[in-house]
Amino acid sequence: MTVSIYNNSSFTDSPYGLQLRQTFATAGTFSVTGIPAGTNRIYAIVIGGGGAGSTTTTGGGTGGGAGGYSAGWTYVSTSVTVGAGGTGTSTAGAAASGGSSIYGMVMAGGGGGAYIASGYGGAGAGAITPTITNTSTASYTGAPASNSSISYAAPGSNSSTTIGVVGVAGVSSGGAGGATNTTGTATGGAGGRGLITGGGGAAGTAGTGTGGNGGTGDFYAGGTGTSGTGTSFGGGGGGAGYTSVGANASANNGGNGGSGGGGGGGASTGGTAGSGGAGVVYLYY
Repeated sequence: MTVSIYNNSSFTDSPYGLQLRQTFATAGTFSVTGIPAGTNRIYAIVIGGGGAGSTTTTGGGTGGGAGGYSAGWTYVSTSVTVGAGGTGTSTAGAAASGGSSIYGMVMAGGGGGAYIASGYGGAGAGAITPTITNTSTASYTGAPASNSSISYAAPGSNSSTTIGVVGVAGVSSGGAGGATNTTGTATGGAGGRGLITGGGGAAGTAGTGTGGNGGTGDFYAGGTGTSGTGTSFGGGGGGAGYTSVGANASANNGGNGGSGGGGGGGASTGGTAGSGGAGVVYLYY
């Protein structure tokens, strides 16, 4: 039997003997004040902004990747940067990546913007282009858990064009691929499962199209895709962030990623793709 440390009360992200003293959850660079004199080290949990989903002129866009996760001890700094989520647009093409977050020596990269070529979703945790195998890149903590969507069809499907590829699971998971066919039944892929998750892929078809759900996180759910007949449906849901749920898709528009690095959902046939969620930084001392 396997047990997730994040769903087990015996485990916690809070370092033993320390308290959460300051939280920065708005994108930007800020001054850090109020740390008591004589404090030599800070324990920081740092999460990057999520990548935006993409849109297409025909067919389904892809989901953005989740922001990176990093944690550790650092020297005291008077400045903190929280990465912005990538902004989703209605312009077809590769999407904007999320920004990096940093405090002292602890840094987490932003999620990759949705990668338009071949229907791949955005990569998690700072990889700008997706890997084309199931080998993940390394996260800033050294764990092999920053992933993108990969080149196989969803389980049970018989064509990667009618069912978008599923985002790869990981601490920071990948965004999903969109369904590229424009007629018949089409379903976008679901964002990858993880601590922080990627957005769902879209489906833009004259037939029945269903957008993929955003990835399910350890703390929160991803947003749901929309379903209906015609190209005014099929948007993908936003991925779950570290601190909130992913937003549901609306018509053919992608849902925004949850705060704390969730990836944005893909849009179908000229809709507006979802934006990634902003990062977050926690300081313990």
